[in-house]
Amino acid sequence: MSAPRAPLPPFAAVIVAAGKGLRAGQPLPKQFALWRGKPVLRHSAEALLEAGAAPLVIAIPENGEEQANVALAGLDGFELVSGGETRQQSVAAALERIGHAERVLIHDAARPNLLLPVIERLLDALESHPGAIPVLPVVDSLAIAENGEMAGTATREELRRVQTPQAFRFTDILAAHREWHGQSNAGDDAQVLRAAGGRVALVDGDEILAKLTFAEDFMAALPAVRTGMGFDVHRLGAGEELWLGGVKIHHDKGLIGHSDADVALHALTDAILGAIGDGDIGTHFPPSDPQWKGASSDRFLVHAADLVCENAYTIANVDLTIICEEPKIGPHRPAMRTRIAELLSVDTGAVSVKATTTERLGFTGRGEGIAAQAIVTLVRI
Repeated sequence: MSAPRAPLPPFAAVIVAAGKGLRAGQPLPKQFALWRGKPVLRHSAEALLEAGAAPLVIAIPENGEEQANVALAGLDGFELVSGGETRQQSVAAALERIGHAERVLIHDAARPNLLLPVIERLLDALESHPGAIPVLPVVDSLAIAENGEMAGTATREELRRVQTPQAFRFTDILAAHREWHGQSNAGDDAQVLRAAGGRVALVDGDEILAKLTFAEDFMAALPAVRTGMGFDVHRLGAGEELWLGGVKIHHDKGLIGHSDADVALHALTDAILGAIGDGDIGTHFPPSDPQWKGASSDRFLVHAADLVCENAYTIANVDLTIICEEPKIGPHRPAMRTRIAELLSVDTGAVSVKATTTERLGFTGRGEGIAAQAIVTLVRI
């Protein structure tokens, strides 16, 4: 059994969440956008409050109180302050609101994975330094750019990637921000402290503290693999065409439905929609809508496949089982695989079509209808 952690020394905290976050491609500032089921801001707010931050002051955009309160609903122990035009101005406003503390952590909301061991290392470093920051080594070669060309190189052994939270003795960082007037915008608070003559210790950061910046960063939060299941049934009736798996089959009966009633493609469509969590075939193509009367089920499947791409996934494979006594599916299986692969824009090797009977039991056994079930696996692009 591992030894219990020693309690952390008292500290205040600031979360910088006053930016616009436009590069993230979200419908609202990225700090309020959903990431792994919660608003980005909420992740670090919960982590800091759980670690014992008191007070916790959050700098938000002007007139952003409603969005912030929605993102933080149910949490206690935080205070909101309107940020400024620059990051430095936002931090300065939050520090002034704190009033008094011995130590303060300053963290960017765009880094939602906040780890307790990093906080511990930062607070420990304040015993010997007025400031401390988490850093990571630079592993790539570096080039100095000038007018679109390589103008030189930089020594990566002397460089570090800087993360947040950054830790400071409160009086030192407050004084440094007050002295910053008239200078250019500060990239981070360690720069502000060093400009005032303060020493900054380096502690080990963590790759998990990565910053959410671009739209693909939000997509990376999606699971690497997703699976969906679909099931559908349609009655057989005389005088109807029989479409199965996108293939027209000559038979004395056909499937009855509002569309062409291709039970196989309907099951596949539902499986895909289930994998991306976007309703079912009736949600997208309601039978009450006359425009879908007699429609080819090809359209439904292609629509679902398009949604897969929009959600940053691709189809890995589909597995379809058709359940009926008649007609015999075996002779039509190759054509079905080919057609389904065309509709989904995948190789035929990613499409499985199987058939079974119910040994003359139930409605399929009596020849009253046909059922189909499908499983689809998606992988993140």
